[in-house]
Parts: sequence; C-alpha cells; structure tokens
Amino acid sequence: MVKINTTSKTPQDTRLLDALSADDSSTRLKAALAAGTHPDPGFADVLLARCAIEPDFFVRDMLTWALTRLPQEVTVPELRAELRSELAQARSQALHTLSKIGDKAVWPAITRSLLHDADDEVARSAWRAAVVLVPAGEREGLAVELATEFGRGDRTVRLSLSRALTALGDVIEPVLRKGLASEDPAVSAHARATERLLRDPDAGFDEAKRIVALGTEGQ
Repeated sequence: MVKINTTSKTPQDTRLLDALSADDSSTRLKAALAAGTHPDPGFADVLLARCAIEPDFFVRDMLTWALTRLPQEVTVPELRAELRSELAQARSQALHTLSKIGDKAVWPAITRSLLHDADDEVARSAWRAAVVLVPAGEREGLAVELATEFGRGDRTVRLSLSRALTALGDVIEPVLRKGLASEDPAVSAHARATERLLRDPDAGFDEAKRIVALGTEGQ
C-alpha cells in the first residue's frame, strides 16, 4: 500500500494535497491538472493513493496523466507494487497507468491472476495493458490466455476483450476457430463477434457493442 509522506511540504503543496481530496470533483480535477502541469516526483505517492479511491472517472484520468508526467524510475516501481493491492480500483488504475507509460519491462508483472481477476474493471485494464506491453514472441500465448475469457461478463466487458484480442492481429485466428467451435453459445457468439471486429477494425462502437452482446446472431 502506498504511504503518503507529507513532510517538508510548502504551504502551496499542502493546498494541493487538500484540493486532491476536496468534496467537489471539479476542485479535485483542477488539482490533478496542476500536479501534472508542474510535475513533482515528491507527489507520486499522493497521486497513487488518490487513484485508489477517486470516485470520478475524469479525475482518475487526470491523475493518470499527472503520473505519466513523472520520471518512470519513480512511478513504475510504485505502480507495480499497487498491482498487489487488495483494492480493486488500485489494481485497475495502476494497470491503466502502466499501459499509458508503456514500459515494456513491466510485462512480467501482468500476471495470469490479473488477466483473470474476479473484478471486471481490473481484468479489462489488465487486458488493455497486456496488449500494449506484450513482447512480440509472446503474443500467441497471450491470445490463448485471453480467449479463455470468451463469454465473460456484460457487453462492455465482452467488447473490451474483443478489442484487446483484435489488437494482437492475425495471431488470434487459431483461438477464434476454437471459440467458434465451442458448444457454449456464449463463447461461440463472442468469438464470432471478435472475428467480425478483426475483419472490420473500423466497425463503429455502437455496432461493435451490438454484435458482442449475448444473444446476437444465431442465438
């Protein structure tokens, strides 16, 4: 768990700390923007701790941006530690931020347990991070791993998985064939929708949601 060190902070720093935890989301958003505009490695622990509990999506996204503005040697070790947090949001946001930083050396930290996390948001973040960080020689193995999640969750979860798989390119064709042959209708429908997205990567978001939804095309 991230430990916040508030020692040696100036009055301006203290105001920023207070603003990051203000009741008003717009105040927190402005504080996160300020933290990124004037990056200070000394605030890495504070930003990470806020990511774990921040309820507003836009503020979380700004916190991620602020973290990407800091030196990787400061943020990446702490983000990797957050992947073991008991808080699902901490794991999810750490994965999201690592995908934005794009340090390929982080790949070993994207574990099977994260790819199959019981929390949908953590799993979705892990899928997105994995396809960004995976080495070229391990793309086929990642495709096999991700394909075991065919049929999981609601349409949002399914679309995330399909987009992650299609980002890997043609290496997913063997797992698509296996999925299409599944006797589980949820798995075969999801594989079919993913194949459609692979063949037509420019498919609109609404159409993609429709074809990934359980019960479409033949069910």
